[in-house]
Amino acid sequence: MTLSVQFLGTSASRPTIERGVSAVAIVRDGETMLVDCGEGTQRQMMRYGVSFALGDIFFTHFHTDHYLGFLGLLRTLTLQARTEPLRLWGPKGLNALLKKTDGLGSERLSFPLELTEITPGEPVKRDGYVMLPFPVNHRHQLAVGWALIEEERRGRFDPELARSMGIPEGPLWGKIHRGERITLEDGRVVESSVLVGPTRVGRRVVITGDTRPCDATVAASTGADVIVHEATFGDDEAARAVETGHSTAREAADVAARAGARRLVLTHFSARYSNDPSDLAREARERFSATQCARDGMILDVPFADADPLDASAPGNA
Repeated sequence: MTLSVQFLGTSASRPTIERGVSAVAIVRDGETMLVDCGEGTQRQMMRYGVSFALGDIFFTHFHTDHYLGFLGLLRTLTLQARTEPLRLWGPKGLNALLKKTDGLGSERLSFPLELTEITPGEPVKRDGYVMLPFPVNHRHQLAVGWALIEEERRGRFDPELARSMGIPEGPLWGKIHRGERITLEDGRVVESSVLVGPTRVGRRVVITGDTRPCDATVAASTGADVIVHEATFGDDEAARAVETGHSTAREAADVAARAGARRLVLTHFSARYSNDPSDLAREARERFSATQCARDGMILDVPFADADPLDASAPGNA
């Protein structure tokens, strides 16, 4: 069961030569979804090979650098003769936004558009996972972050013990791993718990959107495999971060440390860091060493905690 995060836009407020504005693609076992859809997102999807067969867009809030790209994306999907529904999720204001944008595109959509205004704390249920919206602090803007939280997995099956007990490899092994009790030909009854270990936690990926550091993010990120946290400013602009409702890299690192996360990825950089965010990485690593800065196109594979270490590939991984 693969899970990856691909960064399509990592700049704050406006695009730069090196970076587009906010958009993240999450791909889980072939299922593609977006978190935010800033200006130019569809171009980035083409550039970096992200499938247009996505089912959902999860908005964090409705500043234009986080949603403006969805209008062009809708038109392209219609030109592709899409018929499957596209689901849009976001905080209060989503319906009003769509009414304001109605008519900006001249073509009737070829597919149903399903809009849901979410309530923070009420999960969007999916097969094997949920998308949990949680409240964040972005000045006076109603905003949320999103946490992908997988269900627990079955425990590990012990094949060596099964062989030593004379249980033949095949359908019986599958039944045991599914939690079923089996009866062998010699009459022995074997409980699943004898051969299968305790359940294992699923993965958790958190994307904060725009926010000040806050307790709700720490709570949603507890034990997270990856936190994607905005880091618009460095230490020298800490006052501006407070004024504008954003975070510094060090503040993002503090959130990751408090949450006990495995990995922190910084994004949403002020234009001054567009070419080189290494100062932000350095400041964050003084608080939380497992930190890296995102670049457009970077892919972060998210294995299970009991599998191989996290691996990031790019172009331009930092």
